[in-house]
Amino acid sequence: MQDQFGRTIEYLRLSVTDRCNLRCRYCMPEAGVAELAHSDVLRYEEMLRVVAAACRLGIRKIRVTGGEPLVRRGIVSFIDQLAALPEKPEITLTTNGLLLGEMAEDLKAAGLSRVNVSLDTLRPDRFKELTRRDGLEKVLAGIAAAEKAGMLPIKLNIIPFADFNDDEIVDFARLTLEHPWDVRFIEFMPISSDLDYASRDGLSMVAVETRLQSLGELEALPYQAASGPAHMYRLPNAKGRIGLIPSVSGHFCGDCNRLRVMADGRVRGCLFDNEETDLKAVLRNGGDDSALEQLLLDAACAKPEKHQINSKDFATPNRRMHGIGG
Repeated sequence: MQDQFGRTIEYLRLSVTDRCNLRCRYCMPEAGVAELAHSDVLRYEEMLRVVAAACRLGIRKIRVTGGEPLVRRGIVSFIDQLAALPEKPEITLTTNGLLLGEMAEDLKAAGLSRVNVSLDTLRPDRFKELTRRDGLEKVLAGIAAAEKAGMLPIKLNIIPFADFNDDEIVDFARLTLEHPWDVRFIEFMPISSDLDYASRDGLSMVAVETRLQSLGELEALPYQAASGPAHMYRLPNAKGRIGLIPSVSGHFCGDCNRLRVMADGRVRGCLFDNEETDLKAVLRNGGDDSALEQLLLDAACAKPEKHQINSKDFATPNRRMHGIGG
């Protein structure tokens, strides 16, 4: 499956819910947001049919996302069904970690290979300020449980903000000295315009790298497809790695290999592109698998060449991040 710019599409991000058990200040307003109606969310059997069609077209990696995917009932059984598909795609998951501790062993047994945990601070007071909830200890316990279950390398995703958590960049990087984790710093992306954080608050990866140099010389590592858009580095004698993802200052659109299926059955070729392909009519009105595959091919062909951040034509997406699936 290729798009019109010759990129091979082999990575599917699948949002199983738009619901979340945190209220992060850069993701949604304090009052929360309107949730999808139950009938608007794809059933697991519908999602499985979509993924099966995508795998027949060449998708080889599935990342399960949300909202927060672990809040949806039956998620472990669904992971098991995904892992059992004939093409044996790699199944990964992105989570905020709150429920990971109690589910890690079952998820691993079901076939989940790795987890990405979104965590922007290591301080309980800041965690509550940022997410409007308690729970840092549960997240840290979830990371430990995932490591014990063998879901390695664990990837920690951190969004650094000036005058909020920028003084923790070195603390996060030090985690790689003792743990075989990928600690990844990601530039803040302007998904919504009415939140507590804006583009000017996010730190560039140049600024992050400058702070990291206090720990010693960073060894640049060879590119690996499994690292996605991250530029990978290692500190001297570290067990883990550091990733820098310049999603705004140095976009990686030329190598983008993904489609995004959202919980309501719509497909996006780009996080920032409002053009969507609706799969629900085929899924619920008797359409056959060939029709479903054609819609996925159409979505791949509709991928834009690149996002328009930093251009005069840029507009924030018409969905919030929790509804797109990151």
